[in-house]
Amino acid sequence: MKAEAPIFVRIFKEESELELWKQRDDGRFYHFKTYPICNWSGDLGPKERQGDKQAPEGFYTISNQQMNPNSGFHLAFNLGYPNAYDKAHRRTGEFLMVHGKCKSAGCYAMTDALIEEIYALAREQFIGGHESFQVHAYPFRMTAEKMAQYRKHRWYPFWVTMKEGYDYFEATRQPPQVAVCERKYLVNVNFTSSARVEAESQCPRYERLKYEPFKPSGREQIAEARTMAPGPKMRSIASVDVPAQSSPERSSPAFTSSTPGMFGKSNAPVGLGFSSQAD
Repeated sequence: MKAEAPIFVRIFKEESELELWKQRDDGRFYHFKTYPICNWSGDLGPKERQGDKQAPEGFYTISNQQMNPNSGFHLAFNLGYPNAYDKAHRRTGEFLMVHGKCKSAGCYAMTDALIEEIYALAREQFIGGHESFQVHAYPFRMTAEKMAQYRKHRWYPFWVTMKEGYDYFEATRQPPQVAVCERKYLVNVNFTSSARVEAESQCPRYERLKYEPFKPSGREQIAEARTMAPGPKMRSIASVDVPAQSSPERSSPAFTSSTPGMFGKSNAPVGLGFSSQAD
C-alpha cells in the first residue's frame, strides 16, 4: 500500500476497536490494522449535549485543519462533532477528539504510542494531496445478530440508518457517500433534482446508487483477521458506567508543532494547505 494512499477509519465502541483501512490502485480499501481503544466515555448511543461525556456516533469527515499536533493528549484529531446531522437534532458539544493518553470525557483515547501511528498515516494521506478522510463511529459491529440483540434499545432506529453505511462498506470496501436532509442520513444516493440538499429541508428527489460487491481473497481475509496492534482496552460494555476524568480540548491548525521531527513544523507542507501557525 502506498504511504500517501487515502485512509478510512471505523470505530466500534462495544469492542473498543479502531480500524484503519487504506485504498489501493483498484479503488477499494484494504484493512491495514485494528487498534485497541484504550478508553472511551459514556454509553452506547450518540452524543446529545455539551457535558454529557458521551463519545459521538455517526459519519464524520476529517480535514487537515482538524489535526492537532499540539494536543495536551499528545496528538489528536477533531471528529468534527457536531456534523450537519447532529446540528439538525440540536445536539451540542465541541472538540470531541481521537487522541493519545488513556483518559476520556467524550473522546476516544488511543494511548500515545498508537495515536502516533494513526496520526502519521493520516498525515501521509494529506501530504499526498487528499483533502479529507472519513471516520464512521459505531456502537458495535453492526451484524444482524447484534442488531437483533439491541432491537429494543432506545437508539435502535438511529442504528438502523447507521447500519446502511456499515453494510455498504462491508459489501464494497468503499466508503459510502453520505448526505443529510429531513434531519436524517441518506447513504449512497444520487440526487436527481438540482435543488440544494439541506439538513433540515425536504430531501430532493433521489435514487439509490447501484454498487458492485467486492469479496477479498482468502489470503486478504486471513491477513485482516491477524493485523491487530497490541495495546490496552480499559472499557467494555461491562464497564460503561466507569466515570471519565479528562476534559475535551480545542483543536488547533494542522501539523504545527514546536517539537522537531516527524510531527514538527519542518514537515508541514504549507503548499498543500497545512497551517504553519500554532494555536
